[in-house]
Amino acid sequence: MKIFAHRGYSGKYPENTMAAFQAAAKLPIFGVELDVHLTKDNQIVVIHDETINRTSNGSGFVKDLTLEELRRYDFGSWFGEEFSGEKIPTLSEVLELFCKTKIMVNIELKSDIFVYAGLEEKVLREVEAYGMEDQVIISSFDHEAVRRIAHIDPNVENAALFANMILNVVNYQKEIPAKALHVALPTAVRKSVLEAIQQNSIVRVYTVNEIEHAEILLNIGVDAIFTDEPEKMLNFMKQRNQRKEL
Repeated sequence: MKIFAHRGYSGKYPENTMAAFQAAAKLPIFGVELDVHLTKDNQIVVIHDETINRTSNGSGFVKDLTLEELRRYDFGSWFGEEFSGEKIPTLSEVLELFCKTKIMVNIELKSDIFVYAGLEEKVLREVEAYGMEDQVIISSFDHEAVRRIAHIDPNVENAALFANMILNVVNYQKEIPAKALHVALPTAVRKSVLEAIQQNSIVRVYTVNEIEHAEILLNIGVDAIFTDEPEKMLNFMKQRNQRKEL
């Protein structure tokens, strides 16, 4: 079972910052996950929320602020004073870090509340600029955006995100079409998800921070998990593999 660092190493570093991504890049993980929004001046920035209120010392919607304005705020001290001065990163800065590694980058398009016109094309252009078409997964709760990715570049892996599960998810996956399903932890053992796994759908589960949950997901054949605690999950996988070898 593969491990993705959720919003970077967000268990020990402020989420979606270069500190969190640099820490994740040092680990033997399979992938890292991040979220993107568009600024007022059409720059792609990495942040989870539509506003900067929770993760900075500022306030306002990302879409109403320019990159220069966003860079004035501190995105680290909310997590710990030792991270004071962390700035909001651009997607380009994060891709530049990971293009030097073999770590997969899951880019979540946060277009499920505000529709950012042209976000899919802008993200793909930046991915192509770093030659990372085979090193990214582009996901979204906005399944129209997932479909647009499939149409714009069918070679790039896309994934449909689900907060709740639906019936006949495999048929729905084909209809989009999506190459993978990313499902919430509480829904991972639902019948439709288990059927998807049995039919060889790639299923990844978020957000998994407890060993007992990881054990269950490993046993049912989940392809990967997103976790805030990548080192903890790496140790779990290592210990489990050692037990199997005995």
